[in-house]
This record gives sequence, structure tokens and C-alpha cells, in this order.
Amino acid sequence: MRIQVRRTGGFAGIERQAEVDTSGRADAQEWRTLADRALAAAPDAPLAGVPDGFHYEIMVDGRTVHAADPRLTEAQRELVSRVLKEGA
Repeated sequence: MRIQVRRTGGFAGIERQAEVDTSGRADAQEWRTLADRALAAAPDAPLAGVPDGFHYEIMVDGRTVHAADPRLTEAQRELVSRVLKEGA
């Protein structure tokens, strides 16, 4: 499974992108479960956020959803954080 996150907005307006490929990873099922939870509650269209807040585009195996601060679910926040931390 390939998970990509693109974060835009924020005070400085700096875009950040990262990607994790879970193929062959020992924790692949954990990533799958987290991604499924994050996608389940997300609309397909961009959400209005708050001024200077971050907007996120989360792509999992060809499906794209959008989220924005402060309206991320707990699963979305965890997935975004892990991908941005561990991804290249």
C-alpha cells in the first residue's frame, strides 16, 4: 500500500509532502488499519479550514481525501503525522 500526504497552508505557507510504501514492512497491517480509519471519515472534497491552518491531501492507493485543521479526526492526525515523520 502506498500512502502519500501533502500538507499546504500554515502561517508560512510552506508545502510539505511525504510518502510511505508499506509493502514488505512488518507493520503493514497496522498502517492499513490506520489508513482505513482515516479515510472512512473524510469527505472527497476540500474542507474549509481556519486562517493560517494546514490543509491536507491524503492519498491511499489511488483514493484521495481532504482534511483541514482543526477538523482532523484522531486517525487522520495520527496518519498524517506518521507519514510526514517516516516518509521520504
